[in-house]
Amino acid sequence: MSTAYVIVTVLAAAWVGFSAVSVFMRAKWVVGPLAEYGVPRAWWPWLGTAKAAGAAGLVVGLFVPAVGIAAGIGLVVYFVGAVITVIRARSYKHIPFPLLYLVPVVVAMALGSAA
Repeated sequence: MSTAYVIVTVLAAAWVGFSAVSVFMRAKWVVGPLAEYGVPRAWWPWLGTAKAAGAAGLVVGLFVPAVGIAAGIGLVVYFVGAVITVIRARSYKHIPFPLLYLVPVVVAMALGSAA
């Protein structure tokens, strides 16, 4: 296991975890766009839970690789879905935001597969 993989994975998990906490805390800069995109409020806790579980799974994956792979795949699906949601809402200027979370997860997965 390379040091780069560990560092990127921990940072990606922290970044995604921060995003989960932001949903749970209903930070205006997160829930405002969710409402704008038409994401039902009832989904918000589930979305936060999915992010939190994915972040935890990335960390656990450092010790149990299958869990990390599953978490990484889940987060990639989640954030690709977020990009699609932004596109469907025609909020094109917001496309970079889910990509800011997607890219570190993909890099962590790539480094993990190379290890």
